[in-house]
Amino acid sequence: MATKFVILSLMFLLALAASTEASKYQFQNLKETNMMFYMQDWETGANATSIPVAGIPHKRWSILGFGTIFAIDDKLTVAIERNSSEVGRAHGIYVNSALDGSDLHLLMSLVFTNKEYNGSTLEIQGADRFYQKYREVSVVSGTGIFRLARGFATLETVYIDIPNSNAIIRWNVTVFHY
Repeated sequence: MATKFVILSLMFLLALAASTEASKYQFQNLKETNMMFYMQDWETGANATSIPVAGIPHKRWSILGFGTIFAIDDKLTVAIERNSSEVGRAHGIYVNSALDGSDLHLLMSLVFTNKEYNGSTLEIQGADRFYQKYREVSVVSGTGIFRLARGFATLETVYIDIPNSNAIIRWNVTVFHY
């Protein structure tokens, strides 16, 4: 019995040592990428990029309405101007998930089309408390250059037109990836 205990203890210690060594190696090989871009979110006009697709029956579907779900294909640009160079697209949905209408839940893929990150994606999830000046959402994964990414994005609304549900959001993104 004592021999089994000693053998199991040694196996546990070896596994722990190997796991610690592997973890240390993994974190040493992580790269950090920082980027900044603008998300052009337009619900109105000829080139609308977000549209309400579901909501509470018999109530107006709007960005401020609890339960409203939007599908998006928002342009990501290098500068605040709507016609500035595109770096990618934000594809996904957001849901107004607060009873008072003050919070969006984001679920989206940032699909990069620029030369540097072309074809790579970042997967975003989190609460966008859009009445706050700065908000954070999570980078939960990625593909291509950003395979297995994790990190965060700080969002800041730099332009908002609530009656028309149009906005420009500055994204500062920090990701760790292999």
